[in-house]
Amino acid sequence: MAEITWTEYQHRIKEESPVVLIPVGALEQHGPHLPMGTDHLIPTAISRLVAEEVAAIVAPPFNYGYKSQPRMGGGNHFCGTTSLDGHTLSIMLRDVIKEFARHGVRRIAVMDGHYENMMFLIEGIDLALRELRYEGIHDLKILRIEYWDFTSNETLTKVFPDGFPGYALEHAAVMETSMSLYLHPHLVRLEKLPDDPPADFPPYDVYPLNPAWTPASGVLSPAHGASADKGKNLIDEYVQRIATALKDEFPGI
Repeated sequence: MAEITWTEYQHRIKEESPVVLIPVGALEQHGPHLPMGTDHLIPTAISRLVAEEVAAIVAPPFNYGYKSQPRMGGGNHFCGTTSLDGHTLSIMLRDVIKEFARHGVRRIAVMDGHYENMMFLIEGIDLALRELRYEGIHDLKILRIEYWDFTSNETLTKVFPDGFPGYALEHAAVMETSMSLYLHPHLVRLEKLPDDPPADFPPYDVYPLNPAWTPASGVLSPAHGASADKGKNLIDEYVQRIATALKDEFPGI
């Protein structure tokens, strides 16, 4: 969307009734080997590939997200991790959705790449739909997608032949490293992969947060075994399954 003119955009909205894909991520440490923009780089790349399969326009990504949490992102104490208050993220998404509706967009998919964003994106979607109904717009439909939910058991077995450690520990680990190696290998520093053992968190949170719970590298599970081939398997599956979901929910695209 940021790379086309407003007249081209207007024409496509009127003639194609496309889905507008909104990638949402974060600026968050991803260990010494992955870029801090990983959580928006991956959903943006997936969105661009999905837009090759269906009638879709990729909006500029939300590069900042909700505060990193220790048991899923290492924690907000790392240098470089730059976060929004939840209310700020909700209001930003609300405003953008309302603007797209004003343009005539009636099909939107929010493509999240940062788990901590989830409830605040739901709030932003709910606020936008509620306010648009007051303004007489009742035909806007929105999907909220977390790409990892489209991972099949077959693909997990290929990526983790020795067993899947679980999504909670996959921060900057095999999946994100593999996808990054496939999508933007020039941003990956494989020579800096840490050797920390998997993080071992208690089944509760403490406030103020205790930084000692998180490995010093910020990586929650070893990324050794990551490869571009594994990344391609993951990305190919996400693109095809997400494109199918969009076609199911938005006939004719």
